[in-house]
Amino acid sequence: MNVLLISTYEMGRQPFGLASPAAWLRQAGARVTTLDLSQQALDKRPVRSADVVAFYLPMHTATRIAARAIQRVRALNPAAHLCCYGLYAPMNEAFLRSLGVQTILGGGFERPLASLLHRLSTASPTSLADQPEPLISLDRQQFIVPDRDGLPPLEKYASLTMPDGTCRTVGYTEASRGCKYECRHCPVVPVYGGAFRIIQPEIVLEDIRGQVSAGAQHITFGDPDFFNGIKHAITLVSALHETWPSLTYDVTIKVEHLLKHSRYLELLKITGCTFVTTAVESFDDRVLQLFDKGHTRADFISVLAAAREAGLVLVPTFVAFHPWMTLEGYQDFLYTISSLDLIENVPSIQLAIRLLVPAGSYLLRLPEARETVGPFDESALSHSWTHADPQVDALQRDVEALVDSASKSGADRYTIFEMVWRRVQRDIGDPGMPLPAIPPGRPRATIPYLEEPWYC
Repeated sequence: MNVLLISTYEMGRQPFGLASPAAWLRQAGARVTTLDLSQQALDKRPVRSADVVAFYLPMHTATRIAARAIQRVRALNPAAHLCCYGLYAPMNEAFLRSLGVQTILGGGFERPLASLLHRLSTASPTSLADQPEPLISLDRQQFIVPDRDGLPPLEKYASLTMPDGTCRTVGYTEASRGCKYECRHCPVVPVYGGAFRIIQPEIVLEDIRGQVSAGAQHITFGDPDFFNGIKHAITLVSALHETWPSLTYDVTIKVEHLLKHSRYLELLKITGCTFVTTAVESFDDRVLQLFDKGHTRADFISVLAAAREAGLVLVPTFVAFHPWMTLEGYQDFLYTISSLDLIENVPSIQLAIRLLVPAGSYLLRLPEARETVGPFDESALSHSWTHADPQVDALQRDVEALVDSASKSGADRYTIFEMVWRRVQRDIGDPGMPLPAIPPGRPRATIPYLEEPWYC
């Protein structure tokens, strides 16, 4: 049976979500072709010859792009069985089925994909109407080493720029899926509901070994929270550093875990961690409570101090605009970033991020959110919301356009930040309020950064 696996976008990374199921399906006897539409055109030949076309949907942007691609695939091969899998597939089940998608798989998707292959290979056509595979599988899987054969080379994807100006080729893997926590705004939560599943360490290390052989000098771990399984994480990075001493890596860890496991920050630095992405989301304690983030403004400041003492770079991410943001609150948001000497640490797009409320979001359980958030908008694949203050929505649109234009022109993060600061000062009516100075004795040191910044 011919299977075509398609990824539309995964933040400048070679998609693990193609490599892992490709290994399972090839082991089951399928002839698997992979296409990454962020790097490759939608080739008509594998589409027309495919018995199954499966789209990997790990995120919002990927799902919106896939919606257009699904229509093209149906036109080229009406007989193909269409499948969508990944985090955003079950969240958008009704919409995807309206496009003609027959099988939708979330959670641990590899084993269900192999089950789908077996079903289609053995069942009669009249028995294919219903999906026996679970919409969301949280079963514990024994993973197999991802098969990256046929994917574009790592050099085609985002690289890491180091402080000395050199660039490192970046590989990507995952050591776990899901999350133990239920932050209300997080898209992982409606699918996993607090469940967390590890990928066996020997599988992760073999996947890294293959990428190092293919030229990887740095590895991004794509786990929602690398410290969900602290023993698992420490075992992995220790083995990674012992096996490849010059290999660097980056991880994502929530503030709460960085605080709880601060004794491991120095180990991260020693084993080659160039930076830690952490979802701060807001400096407003009320908003952090609404999001159920599990940390406070003071907690983050403590974590930042501990990380700096360990020589570890933190890269905070934010939900800069949400229904509870005010103009004065946004000014404080910018002022705090500057006063903590984090301007260079924060990708400029983070200054413009607007709250996304996907289908099934736990935010909708809050009366404060239900009062503000509108119905689900299929064209946007999210619940619509409008700020009570039109000036805040206008500011968000202006900041997003400003960041996009300035980034394309090559402006650095400091320049863009100052442009955004001037824009908000115009609305506040306090143009005389200066940005705080960089703390004495701390030069504006360049930090490592990926070519393609975090997005969603």
